[in-house]
Amino acid sequence: MTAAGAPTPHVTVLGATGFIGSAVLRELAARPIRIRAVSRRPGPVPPAGPAEVEVRTLDLTAPGAVREATEGTDLVVHAVAHIAGVSTWRVDAGDTGAERVTVGVARDLVDTAATRGGGPLPVVFTGTTTQAGLTRHEVLDGSEPDRPAGEYDRQKLAAERLLLAATERGVLAATSLRLPTVFGYGPHSTAPDKGVVAVTVQRALAGQPLTMWHDGSVRRDFLYVDDAARALTAAGDHIDELSGRGWLVGTGVGTPLAEAFAAIADIAAELTGTRVPVVSVEPPEYAEPGDFRSVTVDSTAFRTVTGWRPRVGLTAALRHTIAHCQGQLAGRGGGRPDER
Repeated sequence: MTAAGAPTPHVTVLGATGFIGSAVLRELAARPIRIRAVSRRPGPVPPAGPAEVEVRTLDLTAPGAVREATEGTDLVVHAVAHIAGVSTWRVDAGDTGAERVTVGVARDLVDTAATRGGGPLPVVFTGTTTQAGLTRHEVLDGSEPDRPAGEYDRQKLAAERLLLAATERGVLAATSLRLPTVFGYGPHSTAPDKGVVAVTVQRALAGQPLTMWHDGSVRRDFLYVDDAARALTAAGDHIDELSGRGWLVGTGVGTPLAEAFAAIADIAAELTGTRVPVVSVEPPEYAEPGDFRSVTVDSTAFRTVTGWRPRVGLTAALRHTIAHCQGQLAGRGGGRPDER
């Protein structure tokens, strides 16, 4: 809340029409603040609320675009993602387009802040747990060294290091939230989820078998997208305490993929009347070592500082997601959902 007589806070969301960025925008729109929603293409504004929302359409890789996007803002939530193909995160080595988005926008943000005056610019960056690479332990607590294995992970880590180095120099007051497997839809979702959960839900509703690239024992820490958005906004609320380092965010529960897929099949069957099988298949050529690594997140440090806790359990989040996808399918007059 804003104190009486104090200026209304101004928050800029970069990537405001993306999967996570749009969820952050919905969360912030419930506050009495000013929001600049920046994206490459115009997108929907959340339902009427106390926030004043300005939609700014910009290609953030263009010269001067980051400066225009962040002018006069009090806080930047950096949720820009490189989207190509069937997912948001598989990047080929040497993909300069992806690097320009992931690393280049972070560099432009630092350069812009260095000349703006008025003190360090607060920034919340959406990182990923995979920046740590292949560790020996399933439970991540932030003490593990960073040895990213894939190009996407290396680029995310490079962007995070740029922002944190600028914080050490007093240019930014930046923090990075390293998120696990974020997924899901809710009643007001506007952006597509291209992750494994969404694809699996679409297959179940289409009556297709749910395929795993292993025996299903690999564990994932599944974080509902609305809980991820609340974590990012909580980071903005506590930027003074969080800036200068990365923080792990997750549920603390590692769910075997076989269990998650079985739950999807069961819930989808309640709507379709048919339960699809869950089967193991050979992994595709583009599978990476991280696809076979179990991850559970210990976010005790972040929770202690911010008071954040996940509110939506896996089963409830899957029900929200499956209901949303079924509604989209019905709205298209039936047929097979897109397999993204």
